[in-house]
Amino acid sequence: ANHLSLDASSSSSSSSSSSSSSSSVHEPKMDALIIPVTMEVPCDSRGQRMWWAFLASSMVTFFGGLFIILLWRTLKYLWTVCCHCGGKTKEAQKINNGSTQADGTLKPVDEKEEAVAAEVGWMTSVKDWAGVMISAQTLTGRVLVVLVFALSIGALVIYFIDSSNPIESCQNFYKDFTLQIDMAFNVFFLLYFGLRFIAANDKLWFWLEVNSVVDFFTVPPVFVSVYLNRSWLGLRFLRALRLIQFSEILQFLNILKTSNSIKLVNLLSIFISTWLTAAGFIHLVENSGDPWENFQNNQALTYWECVYLLMVTMSTVGYGDVYAKTTLGRLFMVFFILGGLAMFASYVPEIIELIGNRKKYGGSYSAVSGRKHIVVCGHITLESVSNFLKDFLHKDRDDVNVEIVFLHNISPNLELEALFKRHFTQVEFYQGSVLNPHDLARVKIESADACLILANKYCADPDAEDASNIMRVISIKNYHPKIRIITQMLQYHNKAHLLNIPSWNWKEGDDAICLAELKLGFIAQSCLAQGLSTMLANLFSMRSFIKIEEDTWQKYYLEGVSNEMYTEYLSSAFVGLSFPTVCELCFVKLKLLMIAIEYKSANRESRSRKRILINPGNHLKIQEGTLGFFIASDAKEVKRAFFYCKACHDDITDPKRIKKCGCKRLIYSKMSIYKRMRRACCFDCGRSERDCSCMSGRVRGNMDTLERAFPLSSVSVNDCSTSFRAFEDEQPSTLSPKKKQRNGGMRNSPNSSPKLMRHDPLLIPGNDQIDNMDSNVKKYDSTGMFHWCAPKEIEKVILTRSEAAMTVLSGHVVVCIFGDVSSALIGLRNLVMPLRASNFHYHELKHIVFVGSIEYLKREWETLHNFPKVSILPGTPLSRADLRAVNINLCDMCVILSANQNNIDDTSLQDKECILASLNIKSMQFDDSIGVLQANSQGFTPPGMDRSSPDNSPVHGMLRQPSITTGVNIPIITELVNDTNVQFLDQDDDDDPDTELYLTQPFACGTAFAVSVLDSLMSATYFNDNILTLIRTLVTGGATPELEALIAEENALRGGYSTPQTLANRDRCRVAQLALLDGPFADLGDGGCYGDLFCKALKTYNMLCFGIYRLRDAHLSTPSQCTKRYVITNPPYEFELVPTDLIFCLMQFDHNAGQSRASLSHSSHSSQSSSKKSSSVHSIPSTANRQNRPKSRESRDKQKKEMVYR
Repeated sequence: ANHLSLDASSSSSSSSSSSSSSSSVHEPKMDALIIPVTMEVPCDSRGQRMWWAFLASSMVTFFGGLFIILLWRTLKYLWTVCCHCGGKTKEAQKINNGSTQADGTLKPVDEKEEAVAAEVGWMTSVKDWAGVMISAQTLTGRVLVVLVFALSIGALVIYFIDSSNPIESCQNFYKDFTLQIDMAFNVFFLLYFGLRFIAANDKLWFWLEVNSVVDFFTVPPVFVSVYLNRSWLGLRFLRALRLIQFSEILQFLNILKTSNSIKLVNLLSIFISTWLTAAGFIHLVENSGDPWENFQNNQALTYWECVYLLMVTMSTVGYGDVYAKTTLGRLFMVFFILGGLAMFASYVPEIIELIGNRKKYGGSYSAVSGRKHIVVCGHITLESVSNFLKDFLHKDRDDVNVEIVFLHNISPNLELEALFKRHFTQVEFYQGSVLNPHDLARVKIESADACLILANKYCADPDAEDASNIMRVISIKNYHPKIRIITQMLQYHNKAHLLNIPSWNWKEGDDAICLAELKLGFIAQSCLAQGLSTMLANLFSMRSFIKIEEDTWQKYYLEGVSNEMYTEYLSSAFVGLSFPTVCELCFVKLKLLMIAIEYKSANRESRSRKRILINPGNHLKIQEGTLGFFIASDAKEVKRAFFYCKACHDDITDPKRIKKCGCKRLIYSKMSIYKRMRRACCFDCGRSERDCSCMSGRVRGNMDTLERAFPLSSVSVNDCSTSFRAFEDEQPSTLSPKKKQRNGGMRNSPNSSPKLMRHDPLLIPGNDQIDNMDSNVKKYDSTGMFHWCAPKEIEKVILTRSEAAMTVLSGHVVVCIFGDVSSALIGLRNLVMPLRASNFHYHELKHIVFVGSIEYLKREWETLHNFPKVSILPGTPLSRADLRAVNINLCDMCVILSANQNNIDDTSLQDKECILASLNIKSMQFDDSIGVLQANSQGFTPPGMDRSSPDNSPVHGMLRQPSITTGVNIPIITELVNDTNVQFLDQDDDDDPDTELYLTQPFACGTAFAVSVLDSLMSATYFNDNILTLIRTLVTGGATPELEALIAEENALRGGYSTPQTLANRDRCRVAQLALLDGPFADLGDGGCYGDLFCKALKTYNMLCFGIYRLRDAHLSTPSQCTKRYVITNPPYEFELVPTDLIFCLMQFDHNAGQSRASLSHSSHSSQSSSKKSSSVHSIPSTANRQNRPKSRESRDKQKKEMVYR
């Protein structure tokens, strides 16, 4: 090839300018402008354009191949037509010539002929191999498809780079790096084209495919470029059409899974590929010019200017700053604007709609290192979330370093979204369902600390709601069996379904908070001690302290509301001391109220070695590492029980100064070594570490070396325990001889460790229990936790109105129930079970009378027929005749329940029945009932009642306070669904309708209870699962997981014979109310301190006081006729008492009360004396030393008359 010199090009220019009329003169000029001439690149000597060579290579390839395919098809068709008749003739001859066997059947064809017919041709094998290679169903095929797409995008990028150069230019293949890369890409495309051609079934359609056309017009020109040493952009922009396959590639990689995402990517890829391809064509024709104009009408446009031109053209804006000048460009724009406008008008709105419809909360949670997170799902609404967050993120807790992730399938409304934004540092929301494993993976459920499931307490179908939550539990446990789940359940009988889930394990922290069980349990405890439901509800709810300067009842109530329940491990200084001693020390010294401990049983055969014991008594000694349950205002105060040291804190009077001391750090560092050594000791030995016969000699020698090398200081655990025992021994023992004998052998010897005891003191029943044990009579259920009787038919317990009117009913519980055949069951068994706990003697059980629809009660009766002292009066709670028939004015408590509340859409009307019944009772008037009782002393005995029972005696109730003459003074507790409806219960209160429930007067007085207060148990259970166990133990009367499993099997309590083990279960404390008007504490009621009462009750009777039920106007100097009372939780030591106070206390079980009616318990109408006096620790004489009392008996009697209720 000849090299063009500068002189030659200049002479060529001059000659062309001298004869402008000749057409041959203009061509070299344009060539010189378009094709850059350099000394290194060997181009054509004449500078002739070679674009036609590039285009011809593509056209020849396309039409040549198309001609060959059509020719082959034509010849094949002619061959088939010509040979069709001959083939049929040969086939007929073959059939006719086939030899027949003797039976007339055809002889089988030779096996060789069958093998030849069945043999697959090599062409078919190659075709199958090629199909596998390009199929996305195999790994090789997927890799190949993705690689081809990636290289196509690479070739398109090279085109973008080369578009900045002229359309046609001289290039040396050996020196042009981009040309070499493009050549390598196209060689690969050629090989892939061959595989596709071989695998294609229909070669003609394959030849006309878009991807094939792209290869025809992009691959051959590259080879021509190498041969001619020049480059032509040409139709390389067609590589942009490969973007249409982008959606398929993402599906092969399993990135696109949803239909919306696939559709969105399809629309975007088609739109962008069409846009870029059209821009490439405009770039080609505008920079080249029209061929019939000798390429003189060209204009210099960059590729991206063409992209801009196509966009404004599609959108019909057309600014006019950039436009097509060539005829080809304008002709293309005419046709493109028709299709482009249609595509723009249809694709763009759909793309925007798909993007707008994408879930705003559809991302994935990113776990933060060092920070736990929990997942909350279920019923996610503004009310449920706000209540949960208010309690979970309360300031009284320690720093809550937990992130809350909400998962719900419905996007939040504006109010809920604003709530999430206010807590954006600790709260995240994701839209999805826990039933979808993909959504569970998005919220990282496998690394979550727990999963909390909220229930819709106001749903019309509780069973359906429980079924939904159970399915959520199944889905979560199926995805990650080890995750801890805390779920709310509405119905008690649905808890049994959770036990069917294999990975459900309550021992590992899984818990089901049954709202019906706890709600009715709280109400049942209020039947035993009115106001207890309010006190317990406030204890596990986080409330901020609200200070009131005025001397009103709200001031004292709110001081108690700020108390919550916490747990903390006890200091080693308490090891070996009895529970009452530690309890008194914590109250007096540390200003803490300890009500229970977690006891680790030494009996390995026990089903549950860890049990929560509420006020266990003085026979139980504190072990090392004992967990205590405290009532305090915040978590920091409870730390005092852990930091307390006898040597450092004995002389400190300010409890705030009790902090971790230096000697305690030394003790812990040394004791940790001893703890590791103790693990080698057998727990069954029952001896101290030193005397343990099971300890190996090597371990004992190591402990001797440790003691010599690191002797414990004088403030060691044993020394502290010994010094405290001296304090304990100074207290006077008030145990009766029988009690002392029962507790004998409990105190450890000086040489033995208090932690390791030979026997479990909780499994030793009283001697009177063993003596009176009757193994042939079933009085209790199989667990010994509840009174039991043989199943009774409902007809035997039904009372008519006349029979009820003639019956002596007093000191009983009236349950007014609204319900019908279609109402959802509320589970009345949970109301009856606490009232039939075995820690009551039979004569102490309150008779229960249900007043309501017999159709509804028949549905509930299957769960109630094993409980004694239950009667039914068919009727309606709105009928005063029915209420008078059951002597509602003589009842200890009237409970108003409704099973129809959730069937009403209007929240304001959900509680209408309960409110009407409550107002109806309060407006009733009664005569003096004492004479009525005496006149009906020989009246009718109702079915199911034993006349020999002391409670059924006609004189029962004679020693009560003056009888109730107005319904206002009847003790009532009303269940509410909607908190705001509490304002309608008391017409004389001054509560604001917007006041929170716990601040209203009916709730503070214990006359109203709403299920919403149980929401706080979710967060309380998460932070400390022992809290739920303690609450359940308190309110259910002793329900255990074993009992729940038994009820799940039979749906009823099973009777059992009395054994020492079952009778030992009766020895547990119960809640009672103690009156200060009379009895051994009457001297403290006249201006005494609550702390003195606390210490005296604890030392003398092992009775733990934890609150006061005070008259609302007791703080006023002037007498008041109001009989309403309110709850004061955990008053301080110096709190002043008044004679009318009732004291909440945890009373020990009295073994001797079975023969004596004299008991300390001030039941709802206080039978405080009897003909028999017991010498038991729990039996108190009716008189006491009153020398220090400043008031006379006459003034006290006057106060008793003013006290209408209780």
